[in-house]
Amino acid sequence: MAFEPGRRLVHASGALVPGAYLLDEHVLEYGVVTWEVVQGLTLFGLALVAVLEAARLYGGLELFIYEHLTREYEQDTVAGYALYVVSATVVVLLFEPQIAVPAVFMLALADPISGYLSTGELRTVKRPRVLVGMFVASLLIALPFVPAAAAVAGAVGAMLADGIKPVVWGFVVDDNLTIPIAAAVPMWAVVTLL
Repeated sequence: MAFEPGRRLVHASGALVPGAYLLDEHVLEYGVVTWEVVQGLTLFGLALVAVLEAARLYGGLELFIYEHLTREYEQDTVAGYALYVVSATVVVLLFEPQIAVPAVFMLALADPISGYLSTGELRTVKRPRVLVGMFVASLLIALPFVPAAAAVAGAVGAMLADGIKPVVWGFVVDDNLTIPIAAAVPMWAVVTLL
């Protein structure tokens, strides 16, 4: 059984690298944590996760973190943290920081809020309070980065990705894979149109 507070803490830790970028870019202005550094770190993280997941699934790698932070349905399939890294990497590589940072923050920070509001229920469509909570948290995250219309579009995308669990070929599509992409694409589209 997964330790939910620990899962939420690990989720939130995904905000550290883009947060370091923002701190360096807008406060410290050292030029050390550039966007290229963020992209490189996400690629390194993706490679590391691929090795760890292969070792876990096919090589019998057993770590404390797997035993206590993965859910039962993740035992024999790619774990949510790996999907998290895949989606964050895609967004960081394809979009400028103005779009990528809030999209990753929506996964890292808004998704745990949604998880707290849903009280561990696994539903095809989440309850209205959870949808509203995810939308509001995502909107507040996006507003400092993009115009209001783009923030709304990104928040709707993140809310739908979090709130509706599609099933493809018998597999539930994990929101760790979809939230950043579903948030980034509409934000980018609105910013581009404006």
